[in-house]
Amino acid sequence: MVTAIRTIILYALVIVVMRIMGKRQIGQLQPFELAIAIMISELAAVPMQDTGIPLINGMIPILTLLLAQITLSFLSIKSIKARSIISGKPRILINNGKINEHNLRLEMYTVNDLMEQLRIKDICNIEDVEYAILETNGQLSVLPKYSKSPVKAEDLKLPEKKQILPVDIIIDGKILYENLSQAGISIESLRNILRTKGINNISEVFFAGINSDGNFFAQTRDLPHGEGNN
Repeated sequence: MVTAIRTIILYALVIVVMRIMGKRQIGQLQPFELAIAIMISELAAVPMQDTGIPLINGMIPILTLLLAQITLSFLSIKSIKARSIISGKPRILINNGKINEHNLRLEMYTVNDLMEQLRIKDICNIEDVEYAILETNGQLSVLPKYSKSPVKAEDLKLPEKKQILPVDIIIDGKILYENLSQAGISIESLRNILRTKGINNISEVFFAGINSDGNFFAQTRDLPHGEGNN
């Protein structure tokens, strides 16, 4: 029981600490942020496994690392020089279709790594790239040459169409009432819309929502025999 309580306390502490650190995904973390996240997980695991270690001995290092992370983030925000020291600088790996070998070596980036990242971005030829920049978080930003850029609506002189924020209305047979109100749809209107799509019961809906074009989308699910109506 003691182990379970200690685990819950440390888990809650780690969640709070990670939330304070921000909402970025693992792939978007700066190197110092990733190092702190790994160290926090390791520090939390030790007192979970060894009940002989006082709980406070596991909490203090975690809070200390949080303070260090906040301090480094504050310095990065306030000082460009500190930011370049802490997080590094972006480096151009491809310039006008040519690989910058010097920067590639500085970043210990192989040609195979570079080609793999280009393929992930649907670019197969280096000569099609105007710039490829290795960002401080390790992601590769690619600017294709103008002749190889995807065609945009403005290039075809198509009329501008406003995008709408998609809204989930029903998930697994349950209505999301807050979203329903946000969309300005009443329960009765929702039922009528579903009926036009051949759906009589809300419980039959696996997912329903309004997409970015403003159209209502609904997908039914397999219902167990005898499930009641909403």
